[in-house]
Amino acid sequence: MKFKYPSHNNYDKFPFIKVKGFDDNSCCVGWENISTHLKHEFENLHQEKLIVVAECYTGIHDEVFTYFTENIKSDYVFHSLSSFKTKLEIDQLVFPDITDDEIFGQISRLELSDFLDAGKLSVLKEEINNISKGIILIYGTAASLLADADVFIYLDMPRWEGQLRFRRNEVANLGADNKSERASLQYKRAYFVDWRVCDKQKIKTLQQWDFVIDTVDSKTPKMIYGEAYRLGLQQAVVRPFRVVPFFDPGPWGGQWMKSVCDLDKEVDNYAWCFDCVPEENSLLLKFGDVLFETPSVNLVFSHAEALLGKAVYNKFGAEFPIRFDFLDTMEGGNLSLQVHPLTEYIRKNFRMAYTQDESYYMLDAGEDACVYLGLKEDIQPRQMLDDLRLSLSTTEFDAEKYVEKWKARKHDHFLIPAGTVHCSGANSMVLEISATPYIFTFKLWDWNRLGLDGRPRPINIDHGEKVIQWNRKTAWTKANLVNQITLIAEGDGWKEEKTGLHELEFIECRRHWFTKKVIHQNPHGVNVLNLVEGAEVIIESPENEFDAFIVHYAETFIVPATIKEYSIRPFGKAEGKLCATIKAYIR
Repeated sequence: MKFKYPSHNNYDKFPFIKVKGFDDNSCCVGWENISTHLKHEFENLHQEKLIVVAECYTGIHDEVFTYFTENIKSDYVFHSLSSFKTKLEIDQLVFPDITDDEIFGQISRLELSDFLDAGKLSVLKEEINNISKGIILIYGTAASLLADADVFIYLDMPRWEGQLRFRRNEVANLGADNKSERASLQYKRAYFVDWRVCDKQKIKTLQQWDFVIDTVDSKTPKMIYGEAYRLGLQQAVVRPFRVVPFFDPGPWGGQWMKSVCDLDKEVDNYAWCFDCVPEENSLLLKFGDVLFETPSVNLVFSHAEALLGKAVYNKFGAEFPIRFDFLDTMEGGNLSLQVHPLTEYIRKNFRMAYTQDESYYMLDAGEDACVYLGLKEDIQPRQMLDDLRLSLSTTEFDAEKYVEKWKARKHDHFLIPAGTVHCSGANSMVLEISATPYIFTFKLWDWNRLGLDGRPRPINIDHGEKVIQWNRKTAWTKANLVNQITLIAEGDGWKEEKTGLHELEFIECRRHWFTKKVIHQNPHGVNVLNLVEGAEVIIESPENEFDAFIVHYAETFIVPATIKEYSIRPFGKAEGKLCATIKAYIR
C-alpha cells in the first residue's frame, strides 16, 4: 500500500526577519554600488592615511579578492596570506587536531594568530607603519591582526555554504592547498580547526565591524552598516524566529520532504533537513526589500545570554545546545546502526564539553515503520562485536539478532541517551531532537551500502565498543526509552504532555495538543518548537511585545529566553482543528 503524504505544502524554505527602521537604501547590492558607497565613506573621513581592514571568514572565494581590489580603489594592497606560515608548517600545526582519522579529530585550541609567521608579520607591519599617506587595504583571513583598522569590513559566509564549496572543489582549508581534496576531509578540518579559530576572531571583533558583506553570492554581494547589522541581530533576539533550513540527500534518503517541503523532484532523495542547527544554518535579515544572509551562529555569539537565558548560558557558554533536524527514510532505507559517545568519552577524545544525546520523534510513519533501539535480552557482547567486525569482510550482519526492533507510529517518541545502540528504519519521517554535537556518530553497521560518493562510509566499531551500554536491553528500553509520555496539565481546548527526554539527557520535551489558544510560560531559557500536527498556528505575545508570528506544518522555530510568556493557537486553515507542537528546552 503506497504511503499517503500529508496534504500540507506550505513549508517556508526561506524564512526571514524584517528589520525595522530601515528603508530600501540601507543595503548596497553588487560590487559597483558597494565601491561607490565605500568611496564616499572614505572621503568623509578626511584622513591622509586610511587603513581599511577587510577580514574574511574561511571559505571565501579567491575571486572575491579580485572583485574587491578592482572595485575598492586603494593606494596600497596587502593580502594577509603573505604573513601566513608555509602550507607545510600549517599542515603540521593542525595535524594534532585533525589527526589521520577519516571522520574525527579534536576541537582545536589554536588561535588565528598561530597561523601567522612572526618574521613575515613583523616585516609587513613595519611596511604598513612606514606608509605616511593614502588608502591602505589589508584583505583576507587574519587581516585584523595585521593593523588597527580605521574602517573595519567583515566578509562573512555560513558554514553550510562552505560545505557546498568543498563539494565543488572551489575552496581550500585555512592556509592549505587542498581544493582537490575529498570534501569529507576538508569538512572535518574545517569543523575541528578552521571554523573554531575564525569564530574566535569573529567574536573578538564583531562589535568593531563598520560594514558587513554577505558573500554567499560572490558576484552579487550585499553590504550593510555594522551598526544596522547589529541592530538586526538585536531585533531577532526579542521575537520568535526561524533559521533557514537546508536539505541534503543521503544513501538512505526518502521522499517525504520532497512532497511536504516542495523540494526539487529531480533529486533522487532527501535524507536530512537541518531545520535548527544555528552553527551551520543561515539567518535572513530583510533590510527594505533586500534579503541579507548571515550565519545564524552570529546571533549566538553576539546575544548569547539574551537568546539562551542566564542559566543555559552559564552552563553552555555561547553555544546553542539544542538541535532539531529531519531524517527522511520514507521509501528509502534504514539509517546506519550506530551509537553516540558518553560524555566522558567525548571530552577525553574529542575535547567536546557535552555529547550527542538525542531522540526520535515520529513526525510521520509508514505501516512498516520501525526503530532499532537497545539490545536484546540474551545477547553476548563479545559475539556481537565479533560479528560486527566480521561483517567488514563478509558484508553480512544480522542486526535483528542483537538489536531490539520496535514498531513506530506517527507521534511516537523514542529517547536515545548516549551509549544506546539505535537507528531509524525505513519508511519513517523522524524529527530528531538532540543536543548540538552532530558528527559524533559511531557507525557499527551500514547495511552493506555505499555513500553517495561511491565509497563505503567509515565504520567505527573500535570507538563504538568503548561506549555501548550493554545493560540497555529490551525490558530496560521499553521502561525508559519508548513513549515515556505523561499528562502534565490540561484545560479548555488543550493538554500538555511530557514526552522525555531520559533523565540522563539535559533536554526536556513537552507536547501540547490544542484546538484553542495555549499559554506557554518560559522560565527555563530558550525554547525550540516544531509544529508536528496542523496546517498553521500563530504565536502571539499577551503583552504585544513582538509581532504575531505564523508557523506552518513541520517548521521549527526558536523562542528566545527574553520572551517569558507567549501563546500559540490554530490559525488560517487550522482554525478550530487539532494542532500539536513539540517543545524542547534545557532542564
